[in-house]
Amino acid sequence: MTRASDTGPDMAERAGYLIEVAARAPSVHNTQPWRFTVTGETIELHADASRQLMEDLAGREMIISCGAALFGLRLAVRSLGYRPEVDLFPEPSQRYLLARVRAGRPAPMTPEERPMLRAVPHRHTHRGAFEPGPLPGGLLERLRDDAEAEGATLAVIDDGPMYQRLTAILASWTRWRDLYPTSPAAIRTRAETLRWTREAGSQARDGVPAHAFPAAAGGAAGRLPERDFDLSRGWGFPPSGGPPAPVTAVLVARGEDEESWLRAGQALQRILLRATSRWVFARLLTQPLQSASVRAQIRGSLTPSGTPQLLLELGVARTSHPTARRPAGELTTDR
Repeated sequence: MTRASDTGPDMAERAGYLIEVAARAPSVHNTQPWRFTVTGETIELHADASRQLMEDLAGREMIISCGAALFGLRLAVRSLGYRPEVDLFPEPSQRYLLARVRAGRPAPMTPEERPMLRAVPHRHTHRGAFEPGPLPGGLLERLRDDAEAEGATLAVIDDGPMYQRLTAILASWTRWRDLYPTSPAAIRTRAETLRWTREAGSQARDGVPAHAFPAAAGGAAGRLPERDFDLSRGWGFPPSGGPPAPVTAVLVARGEDEESWLRAGQALQRILLRATSRWVFARLLTQPLQSASVRAQIRGSLTPSGTPQLLLELGVARTSHPTARRPAGELTTDR
């Protein structure tokens, strides 16, 4: 691999900016399960296992979240006028060291990349109503290309039999979940939701704030089930109804291993930033896919080319209310 020249940027000097961009990535429950180690030439991305959800037993969602941060770090290096060089899992003995990033050859940022960088502070998970109508022309095909470029697949679920099959799989999972509200899995899920949700006025820089989830969840019949963040506390915003999302898709990884999860996370952030640049936002659904059985059923009938990692509902929304992030200094250690 060609290495950066001695005239490349001092990564430590620009670390605050680089990590700030990376940390705007989406993460399950806005846990922000990452930390960064900075040297003069490199920035290392580590998973922060203290922020891993109890329900995420294998760390799959944690690593997908870190992958999204890795794409942001790569994009930030591009904004400095360099190509990022990335080593994934560079030291197998360090379990939580996921990537080492340095600046490579000089190359100006392209017109395709600049809108994604501008979208970084505006991207957020959207749990309200979408505007009626389709996505902007040509965008969906571009999002598919973005996923492929990162080693993943964005599988669009067309209206009709495919969507009916997906809703049937998720309805079966919902019925099973509701039959056992005191199961260990249900108890873990409730505990993590209580841990990571924030009431109005909270000064917390992590977790899901009240302005970001509805006061009642569940979803209409024949629609995808939403996670209940409110838990009958009345913290969230009034449900707004609205038309269904014009696009439902599955983010599919080529394997079911840590490298596949990390690549899926990079694809996710690339997709979301491209979409945000056109005022398209995503509702992300991860809870049902914590079930290996649900993932296997979706793969068997809808995504045979790979393993489903999360569901996305995409639509136009003209509001932007991002959630808080921890400051870069809190996420950084020096070697």
